[in-house]
Amino acid sequence: MSFVILVLVVVLEKFSAWRKVLQRDGLWWRWHALAAASEQQPWLRLLLLLALPLGLLSLLLWLAGQWFYGVLLLPLELVVVLYALGRGEIPAALGGFRDAWRRGDVQGAAHAAERDLGLDEHEDAAGLFAGVQSYLLWQAFQGFFVIVFWYALLGPVVVLGYRLLALLAEHKAQPALSECAQALRHGLDWLPVRLLATSFALVGNFTAVMAVLLHELLGWDTSAQALLAKCGRVADEQEQEAAGTEGLLQLDSLWHLLVRSATLWMAVLAVLTLLW
Repeated sequence: MSFVILVLVVVLEKFSAWRKVLQRDGLWWRWHALAAASEQQPWLRLLLLLALPLGLLSLLLWLAGQWFYGVLLLPLELVVVLYALGRGEIPAALGGFRDAWRRGDVQGAAHAAERDLGLDEHEDAAGLFAGVQSYLLWQAFQGFFVIVFWYALLGPVVVLGYRLLALLAEHKAQPALSECAQALRHGLDWLPVRLLATSFALVGNFTAVMAVLLHELLGWDTSAQALLAKCGRVADEQEQEAAGTEGLLQLDSLWHLLVRSATLWMAVLAVLTLLW
């Protein structure tokens, strides 16, 4: 059933606005405000924050499996996976940067990247362009690929936990809690980011990607975002920043690399589903 749900997720994501309707985090932040008021250690607060929503979801999944021969499991898991996908639209977020970069307005592109992408100011055009490339790869990974991986492997409870951790990791109002969430999220990113890098090698420049990946294969300290940036650029043979339209073509090519990798992942999951 997991492959069917993933196909439905892709279709609904592309042809409907269900994800935007479902991705409302107000209830989560209200619970966060209550739990954050306690004076417990950050790790204990993190466990408390996650225990209630994940416990409730586990109970709902068990109850759905008991009623009507389990037919309620499919819509419930579909809703959870749609909620767990990344926030925002990557192409729309890049719109302001692309317009400025096309005009050759590096300063305007830097302001757009800071405003729309959350990137810090860069001293030069090369650093700015590399930051946008990294943003594109990271958002695709944390918004789709890691969700597909953990859902196919361990189910909806883990993907909900990942999204809640991601929200906490990006919430800087409580640095200690954010650091704990980032550490746990790093552990969940470790394996799928290496699988995605391997898929970059299969659909891109195999030799260049493997030269980078083999050096980082068992490393723990390298962040998922940094590893993706290295492997993505060499897979698509994008070492230097490019001005104007040429740079936008490089971003488009990087997006196509991600699409090919997603197609590969779905094909592998389809084969595994048939074999099992």
